[in-house]
Amino acid sequence: MTGMDATGTQRARSLASLAAVRRMEDALGRGETDMTPYFTPDFLWRGNRGCGTKKGIAEFRRNWPRPLRAAFTDRVYLTERMIADGDWAACFGHIEATHSGPFMGIAPTGQRVRIPYMDCWRIEDGRIADNPVFVDFAEVLFQLGRDVFGGEGWESFDDGRREPPAPEGT
Repeated sequence: MTGMDATGTQRARSLASLAAVRRMEDALGRGETDMTPYFTPDFLWRGNRGCGTKKGIAEFRRNWPRPLRAAFTDRVYLTERMIADGDWAACFGHIEATHSGPFMGIAPTGQRVRIPYMDCWRIEDGRIADNPVFVDFAEVLFQLGRDVFGGEGWESFDDGRREPPAPEGT
């Protein structure tokens, strides 16, 4: 394959990956609950601490969109940037939503929150097979009055409240 053919093939795979992800995101935005058209039957959803890991569509449906929708209503999904490289696509953005149900032990507040996220997807035959996800639940909890870092977050270095430690000998 020539360099131009390889580049064209890679670009076509990247565009196909973005299209697969956009179909899924559009479905989520419409409130669809059947994700079988968008995910392979044995896909893996790998969230950061607090989000868990979901194996397969049934576990994903039960343990991610269902509790998210129960805790947060009036959701608006705002993807800020999408990128793709072959069979992989990624994005970052946030969800704006109303805290209408229990979330991590916090009773509904009615407060509007911003839920930052980053998503990565590996596409297989036009559907999502692997989905590493990073949702900033620490930020959401902070907005709801719970600082999971107990005031020890490194933001205190940035705003001058605390001096950052330095390695020994520096």
